[in-house]
Amino acid sequence: MTKLLEWISVISAVFAVWYSLIGGYVKHPMIEQNMNLIIVSPIIFIILFGLYAVAVVLYRVFTFNNCEDAAKELQAEILEAKKDLHDRGLRW
Repeated sequence: MTKLLEWISVISAVFAVWYSLIGGYVKHPMIEQNMNLIIVSPIIFIILFGLYAVAVVLYRVFTFNNCEDAAKELQAEILEAKKDLHDRGLRW
């Protein structure tokens, strides 16, 4: 199962529960007391998801590893490729 399919499955399940609460299919005094919170809960979840996404991106940016050895190796390969192209007659 791909991540997209997992997200769609979870979102559709949450939407089904939310719609059943809003539509009045489930009757309970606690639901009726907290109807305002239930109505705005999708907006709250979107805001929380946005904060989570920003936190994950910032965490991964700050913990990104610098690969000094790989950078040196890549620079050496670039110089080797330039030399090979120069030897074959390509000049710039």
